[in-house]
Amino acid sequence: MILVPPSPFSSKQKFGSLLPIVQLSSYEATDQQFAWLLTLENLDEQVKKQPNLIENFEKFLSLALIEAYTESSNSEQANWFLQRSLYRINRLNLFWFDSLQLYTNERSTYVKEVRDRIESVWQAWELTQVDIQKIPLSEVKPALQERAEVDLNPFISESKRYLREDINLMGYRLLLAIASLDGLVEASRLSRILGGASNEIQSTLMRVLLEEYGNGRLSRKHSTFFAQMMAELGLNTEPEAYLDLVPWQVLASINHNFLLTERKRHFLRYNGGLTYFEIAGPAIYTDYLEAAKRMRLSDAAMGYWELHIREDERHGQWMLTDVALPLAEMYPDDAWELVLGYDQEKFMGDRAAAAVTTLIQNSNFK
Repeated sequence: MILVPPSPFSSKQKFGSLLPIVQLSSYEATDQQFAWLLTLENLDEQVKKQPNLIENFEKFLSLALIEAYTESSNSEQANWFLQRSLYRINRLNLFWFDSLQLYTNERSTYVKEVRDRIESVWQAWELTQVDIQKIPLSEVKPALQERAEVDLNPFISESKRYLREDINLMGYRLLLAIASLDGLVEASRLSRILGGASNEIQSTLMRVLLEEYGNGRLSRKHSTFFAQMMAELGLNTEPEAYLDLVPWQVLASINHNFLLTERKRHFLRYNGGLTYFEIAGPAIYTDYLEAAKRMRLSDAAMGYWELHIREDERHGQWMLTDVALPLAEMYPDDAWELVLGYDQEKFMGDRAAAAVTTLIQNSNFK
């Protein structure tokens, strides 16, 4: 069985009875301390009055930024700590119908400073991981179309082959548990870019969102189908129930999308990335579906994949022809950012998939 870890925001119970000035000795403990700090009333005022309240967190934050993003180190634990911290901050941008107390510091200047410090170093490092070329408008459209053709029918990688041919039921359950961090709140970040002036591009994005949300019917919402898959396999369907299982590479993909949707300057990069996500979706979900069929799981245990394969084939075409290509015409000097967004989303998605596959293969069940 996959054990259900405690809620990631229950750490107030762990630290609430302690003195506010506590010296911790690991990234894991400091992560829990940060979760507790986020629940303090008037955090900014408390930090001003007691600067040593954040002394331990600041020490580990500075250390992690060095250990994660220097060529000689690239520490897994430091990456994990930084992406967990960012996720704890970013999820405050969405409402989860949980305790209102959890949002008490959503406008905290200190929390914003922490987010900006991590993002500035992390994003600079991420840009070194992909080939960046400021190609002219005449090359943007062919570049997107060529990528789309490849990603509609990608080659069978080792990770894809493992999913199709080797993953067992316990591995499949672990896969769903990790994917639930995003699957149970699917398309929420897309909603952050839809406000503003109306045009055909916005209308297409709205159609994508509405289909993801079941056109306002909870029973048809994509996350409902994901929850049904989990319930069928005896997994906890509460959002974030399996946060502690999620590799930092998966958190990085989620945090990257938070950044791009919260900053409208990155509108083109986000839509380039969403174009890849919708185009590549059917091929990725087919791997999961084939695994479920091989294990002879019920329709309820794989219905989400079938739904996504059908709808994302349409969404991918919409994103390419009705969003990405028109945006390139609208912003000719910046159109190359659509390609950057596409390539970054693919790279980060592949990196996350490889990390999840490795975790499953190295888990203590066979």
